[in-house]
Amino acid sequence: MDLFYTKADIAFRDDVRAFLNSHLPQELSETFFNFKRHSWEQMIRWHKILAQKGWVAAHWPMEHGGTGWTPMQQYIFDSEAMMAGAPRLRPFGLKMIGPVLMRFGTDEQKQRFLPRILSAEDYWCQGFSEPGAGSDLASLKTRAVRDGEDYIVNGQKTWTTTAQHANWMFTLVRTDPQAEKPQAGISMLLIDLNSPGVTVRPIRTIDGDHHVNEVFLEDVRVPANLLVGEENKGWTCAKFLLGNERVSIANVGQSKAEMSLLKRLARDRTVDGVALIDDPVFGAKLADLEADFLAQEVTNLRMLAGIKPGQEVGPLSSLLKLRGSEIQQRIQELSMEAAGADAAPWRADRAAGGGKGDGYGVHGWLTSRAFTIFGGSSEVMKNIVAKQTLGL
Repeated sequence: MDLFYTKADIAFRDDVRAFLNSHLPQELSETFFNFKRHSWEQMIRWHKILAQKGWVAAHWPMEHGGTGWTPMQQYIFDSEAMMAGAPRLRPFGLKMIGPVLMRFGTDEQKQRFLPRILSAEDYWCQGFSEPGAGSDLASLKTRAVRDGEDYIVNGQKTWTTTAQHANWMFTLVRTDPQAEKPQAGISMLLIDLNSPGVTVRPIRTIDGDHHVNEVFLEDVRVPANLLVGEENKGWTCAKFLLGNERVSIANVGQSKAEMSLLKRLARDRTVDGVALIDDPVFGAKLADLEADFLAQEVTNLRMLAGIKPGQEVGPLSSLLKLRGSEIQQRIQELSMEAAGADAAPWRADRAAGGGKGDGYGVHGWLTSRAFTIFGGSSEVMKNIVAKQTLGL
């Protein structure tokens, strides 16, 4: 995709490749190239390497410890890192609450939390979804009642990814239950997960792993200075955050790296002495998938070439998320087909890099079932695109 790169972009890409060659531990890259998934510890290790270099927050402005890179440079770094086999950094602090605090937070909140996100001293999770409020997020019922200098919070959050590792949660709560519109009367609070009254319980998903959790909040006291933005205006913060989240979920760089692994798998596997990649039926499926991925990548690059630093992506984020999550599912499905019988064996103790091919067998396929649900289901994304882009 050099067509979209300037000479400066190409020089930047060369610098990134040199850094990855000298600083990405071989253990981390081998995990990916051996068709395994990076563990939590490996991800944190890579986070700290990037933090030491000053590259961990590629899209943050320099005044807050970021790189000051252009959107195109951010994409180049992400794409090159994924192709080199680096762990994908979790977005909750870096790409979600960090930018929200820069836009809506107080000076005290920025000074307190942003440096600790960069250093990985704090790890965040997202308390948005509830048992009765997933894609229909505005129907959330978790309550926060003002009591002097605190809010008292009661409710339940679910599908809270990596809450078992987090010490902080940014969450949406209802502070005005009498508001006329469901989007009104919602506020955003920052909650210390070590507070009395917080209980985190694991949810085992269909792949047998512990990705997500339930978080119960019982009379949890949250200092009022941990309110983000204005009371009852949390929906504004949420819309800003969700735009960033959906672009992140699109995972163009990761899909590009996984496409290369899929091709390697298809070249290495033979059926009756013929490489699978040369089989006309499988080859047609692979070509169709690659064409759709390239269209997704070009759309992403066109967006990056035209967007200005700090500018919101808008409804295009929903389109990128919709197509990106579907493409990731198709990569996993075709990879499982390419692996053949080798895709079938699976044990729960193979999770997080523990077993041969655990990311490209039935385990990876099962994990991918959630891609078109979290961050906004595909049905909801289609409605957003139809309304805000097509004017329907």
